[in-house]
Amino acid sequence: MDENQPRSCKIKELSGKRYRCYFELTLAVIGGKWKPIILYHLSLAHAVRFGELRRGMHDVTERMLTRQLRELEADGLIHREVYREVPPRVEYSLTEMGRSLIPLLLQMRAWGVDYEKFLGADVIFAGEGYERPEMTAGECA
Repeated sequence: MDENQPRSCKIKELSGKRYRCYFELTLAVIGGKWKPIILYHLSLAHAVRFGELRRGMHDVTERMLTRQLRELEADGLIHREVYREVPPRVEYSLTEMGRSLIPLLLQMRAWGVDYEKFLGADVIFAGEGYERPEMTAGECA
């Protein structure tokens, strides 16, 4: 075997996650369409209610949002606070570990801005109603 070729590592299993490398572990926790968006929205406010999250993520179903929030909570990235009121109120916020992902998510967003420019979309989507690089994610002109 060529010594410059990466070798396959042994499988690790921890907290119900199976992975060979740290990329696999990271993607197992934050991978998918909705988790990075949920984490980013939670980073914009101290605490967010379910309905606010759902309104900010137009295409997510209630079932999918609930599932993703439960997984993020189980993985220790978000905190779910239930207020014993009538009607009951539930708020979600980032944990310290969840907050540690924000620089990575901002870098991913910046890459998306650069990639959009590379594709030439900055001219195509110059009109109203589109997110611009200087705006907060999800915010539209």
